[in-house]
Amino acid sequence: MKKSILTKSLLLAASLPLLAGCVIFERQPVADASPPADVVVTQPENPPPPQVEVMPVPPGPLELWLWVPGCWEWRSHWVWVGGRWAPRPHPHAIWVAGHWGHHERGYVWVDGHWR
Repeated sequence: MKKSILTKSLLLAASLPLLAGCVIFERQPVADASPPADVVVTQPENPPPPQVEVMPVPPGPLELWLWVPGCWEWRSHWVWVGGRWAPRPHPHAIWVAGHWGHHERGYVWVDGHWR
């Protein structure tokens, strides 16, 4: 019995340093997790075309949830940020997708919004 308690205590003590470094991030639902609107990309290359995404099962009825497609984000290079289910502000709300628009200084993010 004492050996079993000692073994469990040693295993727990050995695993504490490993657990101390673990951080769990929970993705919070947001209306639009797109790049900030004031980002201007001055690279000569256009944003790549949107990627094809597979939509997971919605978290609830489609009257309450809408799929917001992913988009490209600039982080010194183009990075794809996947789509997500977003709660509708009201049952008939329509999502107008954000997009990269051409601006005199480069490309600028135009925020998506509910209509």
